[in-house]
Amino acid sequence: MSVAAGGELGLARTRVAQWAPALAVVCGLVLVAATAEIVIDAAVGHSALIPKSPVIAGWLRGIGERLGYRVFLVALLLGSVAYAGLLAVARSISKRWALVLIGALHGIVFAGPILISTDVFSYIAYARMGVEHGLNPYLHGPIWIAHDPVYPYVGHSWRHVETAYGPLYTLLSYPLAPLGVRGALWGMKLIALAASIGTLVLTWRCARARSLDPVLAILAVGANPLYVIYGLGGAHNDLIMLLLMMAAVSLTFAGRDAAATATVVAGALVKATVAALLPFMILARRSWAQLAGAAGALALGLAVAYAFFGVHGIDLIAALNRDAAFVSTDSFATEIAHLFGKPGVFPVDHAILKGALVVVVLYLLWRTWRGYDWVAASGWTLLAISVASTWLLPWYILWPLPLAVVVRDQRLLAATLAVQALFIIHQTSPLFVNVS
Repeated sequence: MSVAAGGELGLARTRVAQWAPALAVVCGLVLVAATAEIVIDAAVGHSALIPKSPVIAGWLRGIGERLGYRVFLVALLLGSVAYAGLLAVARSISKRWALVLIGALHGIVFAGPILISTDVFSYIAYARMGVEHGLNPYLHGPIWIAHDPVYPYVGHSWRHVETAYGPLYTLLSYPLAPLGVRGALWGMKLIALAASIGTLVLTWRCARARSLDPVLAILAVGANPLYVIYGLGGAHNDLIMLLLMMAAVSLTFAGRDAAATATVVAGALVKATVAALLPFMILARRSWAQLAGAAGALALGLAVAYAFFGVHGIDLIAALNRDAAFVSTDSFATEIAHLFGKPGVFPVDHAILKGALVVVVLYLLWRTWRGYDWVAASGWTLLAISVASTWLLPWYILWPLPLAVVVRDQRLLAATLAVQALFIIHQTSPLFVNVS
């Protein structure tokens, strides 16, 4: 490269660096505005996008209009573009500015109603079944409490379905049952907010432990539109799972192997997916303390689950097999089936997907045995699980994100964001279809 060319390149970089803070501010404002638009319009009341819900955000009513698909999709698209811009200039963003932005996004969503999903009402229904009605949520669906005030808010598809969540999460939800529907709803929102904050704190800590940029790490997670709108907005228990997942990673980095594997087991008793980390942790560290911690936590967890819920409370495999048979319109499997002219996903497709997932996991286990970063291998596994799932929901593709920002293999973050981008493109595609 000539001296002149080098000078021009250096000048271009200087100009980009000068404009980066301004671009970060613009992107941050767009992201906040898009989030606020969704929340304010959602507060007007029930729509095709907003589930029927008790009024918990009445102070926002009278400001916006009932949330429709077009406004939501435009806001989601603009927020996603702004998020991409933020990540591009993350190096120029200060810690204080990043925390203010993430705090604003979290505060806006927390102050609003439940967004998109009815899952939180299923959480409350299962808790009220056990506490208020003496029913085992692992044996009965919400239809058994059709007279309960929470029942009208439970999604129609789940009214006859027993809980698929881990016994630890079910027990954690029980103290909220006596608070009534509104009280329990605020309790769920508060737990989701606390879990998100905890996840971000641990993500920061893990990034620093690996000499990675912690500001980029928490921005990539805490300002992610799917994380904020779908995950936090829906008060999903996936946030508790992510908290325990990152706690386990942090404990491993601190050399506390037994506590780390015990924490993974605790996470699996909230939502079984996080158990995917366990074999990679053990292969990488190969410590007897890990096995002892995992075995002790599992024995204690299963004993407590059996005491409260009987044998059905510890049969997590049955719940996983049941959910694995569901098919959503957003899954990659469904879209690929349509590309090949098939009307949907058939049993043989389920078998092929499971076989492909097994091959991927075995390959990653072999790589980990040979010295590959176990955190990255775990992230790839969670990403593969979400892609292979025929029942894909937006919060599922958040699972690998906190891991992706604390590893040096940047391909994992790129792949995770690419999968999220494909989901957003699929969701917003109606905006670009000409209607004659």
